[in-house]
Amino acid sequence: FIVHEESRTMSILRGVLFTGRKIAWSVRAMSGGGNGLLINDPKYSWIRELGLQENNPGVFDGTWRGSGQVLTSESPATGRPIANVYKGSLDDYDSVVKNAQEAWKTWRDVPGPKRGDIVRQIGDAMRDKRDLLGKLLSLEVGKILPEGIGEVQEYIDMCDYAVGLSRMFGGRIMPSERAGYWLLEQWNPLGLVGVITAFNYPAYIFGLNQAISTVCGNCTVWKAAPSTSLSCIAVTKVIESVLSDNNLPGAVCSTVCGGADIGEAMAKDKRINMLSFTGSTKVGHKVGMLVQERFGKKILELGGNNAIIVDEDADLEMVVRSVLFAAVGTAGQRCTTTRRLIIHDKVYDEVLSRLSKAYSQITIGDPLDDGVLYGPLHNKTAVENFEKAIDEVKSQGGTIEYGGKSIDCPGYYVEPTIVTGLSHDADIVQKETFAPILYVLKCSNVEEGIKWNNEVDQGLSSAIFTQSLDKMFQWMGPGGSYCGIVNVNVDTNSASTSAAFGGEKTTGSGRVGGSDSWKQYMRRSTCTINYSKRLPLAQGIKFI
Repeated sequence: FIVHEESRTMSILRGVLFTGRKIAWSVRAMSGGGNGLLINDPKYSWIRELGLQENNPGVFDGTWRGSGQVLTSESPATGRPIANVYKGSLDDYDSVVKNAQEAWKTWRDVPGPKRGDIVRQIGDAMRDKRDLLGKLLSLEVGKILPEGIGEVQEYIDMCDYAVGLSRMFGGRIMPSERAGYWLLEQWNPLGLVGVITAFNYPAYIFGLNQAISTVCGNCTVWKAAPSTSLSCIAVTKVIESVLSDNNLPGAVCSTVCGGADIGEAMAKDKRINMLSFTGSTKVGHKVGMLVQERFGKKILELGGNNAIIVDEDADLEMVVRSVLFAAVGTAGQRCTTTRRLIIHDKVYDEVLSRLSKAYSQITIGDPLDDGVLYGPLHNKTAVENFEKAIDEVKSQGGTIEYGGKSIDCPGYYVEPTIVTGLSHDADIVQKETFAPILYVLKCSNVEEGIKWNNEVDQGLSSAIFTQSLDKMFQWMGPGGSYCGIVNVNVDTNSASTSAAFGGEKTTGSGRVGGSDSWKQYMRRSTCTINYSKRLPLAQGIKFI
């Protein structure tokens, strides 16, 4: 962990063993700058290479501005402020949308392959800044550096996918029942696509939407979680450079940093033709209702109480490695994080023993440090939610097999936790806690495991580990997992750029990413063309 002394003059690095966890503990010299912002610390001077400064305007639609309140972004690893952002006001938002509407009049008429080339350039520009953007995500979100860089790479991959798509999407030609007629589908852009991203994957989730939406001919308006405003601004500056180099309106990809007032305005705004929201089920329900009230289009990517089932014939080495990454990665703050582990009773004890040992080897520390596998939770509220969940575990009769405590140090660290002794239908097990808590359950067969997998309200991701072909196909079939992501012998985090991403039930609606997800960013028109000199009516109707 990073520990700052008052003098900020010492620099010591040492490894210690602390209650069974491998912890990287460091005390570092911090110059801090006159106002204490990390951006003024020489150690973090690289932040300025992304075009950021002490005070950053948080609104962009071709020009940068921001007339709202000042927001200070902080590092979850230390609790120290990074830099300031001037949020957008509702007036700022209104002008952004008006400018985006004007920009769309230009962008919609650009041919698809040429739009694809612009997205190709955005991907290339992201490549040039990949490692720096990854470091910023690690600093501001709290995820370890390889995950931060990986998130930017996923955005790049989505751009690559969208470039190919720009020459491929199209409608069908269908036979007409009337002679001399053609019947076809025409796909056109919607107009403005609003994107509201959560704190945990601001760049990637925006990229999943923006890359596809942009090649489809839409303009985007992006509002990130307030706590990731710097990452939002840095990504937008990369896109700005590409649009400027191609003499395109900046409002093709607009940004408004702000709070719930901006999000609510987007949900209610009829000018936003489709809104993609990523966040909690509670907030997503409100957003969905507001969009539905105006008969708007929406994509909701919400919670996931994801499970892995371990069959009696599973490769246990593969199971332990997969569960460790899926349950502990990003400190349990992925929507696809494994939260329930359902193990066949014949291998339950062995898997639990191996997994507990693996947990004890996790290196905890500053997410920017080499070798660290586990960083902090995102903020104080997340720590409080973790502590409340642990209290509920104990009150409901659960046993803490590993972890279970918050860690007394700078930043927002808690112990990765394994819980046993609870029923599959215990209240706390049925509820998603966005923290690294894994509930380990014992089942007697795969059928029982499938039932337990499906009994929660959410339906995002799921996985089974088995060597049995019949159980694999049972799992993937109509009586199997009721989730949007149904994996076999791979963890719940596993998703691909070329595949659709999303879930069922209270996880939300719609899909982002690959496959035919592009259709949600366009409107379909059925076109009937009469090239004959006759006017026959359908079903042989005679009408004079």
